[in-house]
Amino acid sequence: MGTRPRCTLAATVLDAPDARELAAFYRSLLDWPVREDEPDWVMLAPPEGGAGLSFQTEPHFVRPQWPSTPDGQQMMIHLDIEVDDLPEAVARARALGATLADIQPQEDVRVLLDPVGHPFCLFVCADGSDD
Repeated sequence: MGTRPRCTLAATVLDAPDARELAAFYRSLLDWPVREDEPDWVMLAPPEGGAGLSFQTEPHFVRPQWPSTPDGQQMMIHLDIEVDDLPEAVARARALGATLADIQPQEDVRVLLDPVGHPFCLFVCADGSDD
């Protein structure tokens, strides 16, 4: 076998009925700029660099169900988003169009659903630092 190719995660991609609408939600939530904007594809990039978050229009999109059930559309991925103030971050996400999930499995994490149903978790890192 030859030389091992370099592999770098460029982005996580979420399907949506409308890529631009879902990208606008996450752009506001994360305060990340748009790196690419095409009719059915939008990529956001963190200002400090690293892997981005992309959105593609999927005409046959089916809203995921969380928590999953054997007969419902399974979630394929969820995002973990670290915040510095959990109640404020939840309030902001809800004001932008997210909904609080009915089931909250952890005391210090809040599970929300974005406007098309992708689950994401907001949490405060409990690493003991004072910053």
